Amino acid sequence: MAGKRDFYEVLGVDRNASPDQIKSAFRKLVLKWHPDKWVNASEEEKKTAADKFKEASEAYSVLSDPDKKARYDRFGEAGLGGDGGGAGFGGFGDFNINDVLRDLFGGAFGGFSGFEGFGGFGGGQRSGQRRVVKGRDILTRVYLTLEEIATGVEKEVTIERNERCPDCGGKGTKNESDVQTCPVCNGSGQEQRVMNGFMYTYTTCSRCHGEGTVVKNPCRSCSGTGLVRKRATIKVKIPAGVESGMQLTIKGEGHATKAGGINGDLLVVIEEREHPVLRREGKNLFYSVVIPVTDALLGGKVSVPCLDGNYTIDVEPGTQSGSVVRLRGRGLPAVKGYGSGVGDLYVKFLVWIPKKLKSSERSAIEAMRDSSSFKPDLSRDDKNLFDKMKENF
Repeated sequence: MAGKRDFYEVLGVDRNASPDQIKSAFRKLVLKWHPDKWVNASEEEKKTAADKFKEASEAYSVLSDPDKKARYDRFGEAGLGGDGGGAGFGGFGDFNINDVLRDLFGGAFGGFSGFEGFGGFGGGQRSGQRRVVKGRDILTRVYLTLEEIATGVEKEVTIERNERCPDCGGKGTKNESDVQTCPVCNGSGQEQRVMNGFMYTYTTCSRCHGEGTVVKNPCRSCSGTGLVRKRATIKVKIPAGVESGMQLTIKGEGHATKAGGINGDLLVVIEEREHPVLRREGKNLFYSVVIPVTDALLGGKVSVPCLDGNYTIDVEPGTQSGSVVRLRGRGLPAVKGYGSGVGDLYVKFLVWIPKKLKSSERSAIEAMRDSSSFKPDLSRDDKNLFDKMKENF
């Protein structure tokens, strides 16, 4: 483990971070560096993403385990022995990245099929000596309101994708006999080349482009490609509680390949629309309401918007500006597989004081100026509130 970055630095948390904070930090890195998001990137960008993903996973494998974390905090890398890494990605002792992804996102989110060369993510897999080609993934976005996020929703997304030609069934020709083994790679989909006179390397076949076959008498509808461009509308079930940046993987709804290959996936990135009055932080919602000074003094009622309708709450007599009340269970649910329960709605009261008064109003308030009731006499709750407001100055 020599030369590795500090695990806390990798996840971007301090040493006093709670398990939930560590998990949340790792989750954000997974969303950023997961190979599903880099399938169409350059080789250099893919390698960077792979390194970052591996580094974050290794850090999480240690900091999420209380015993390993305690040893790491006390002795650093030396305290881990062979448990911190070095077994190849997907190992890390008893650490399994797919288990972690399922824990983070549940079944709605894509797993990780391998590390070397991003196997299974747009590059194809090999079966024996013949390469099984996978179609390219399609990335799209869906925009949701907080109301839709609160309950979960089914959305339709319209995409343009390659589909197998209906005239030739994706073979590129109508006659089976016209599909022949590629003479360059002998059906393997790869060419062997010699470098420096003795070193062998393999590249995608220049003749068949990795498919292992070539076509004579190509289909007129698809010009021998086996593919036609079509528009498709896909229904996507989005679970409740999602956040901006989360990505759902719809298997097999991406670009098709010629007959014998497998379809790519549809990657749906969540974008949250800004709510006109509510602010979100995780599962919790926040709302600020301005009340007149008379209600702050005497008490009153105020209407508060929630995601399932408006609610009337009491304003207690003597409410200070900046006071907060908590409405339990009026927030957002946790995403299935990541956390549990429902968040709360926090309502902050802001007291409005008029700048202009009528003569009679001024006289009435002047008469109260010297009253002991209007001299600051902070209760413990009032003192705590004002201390917090001083800190935020």
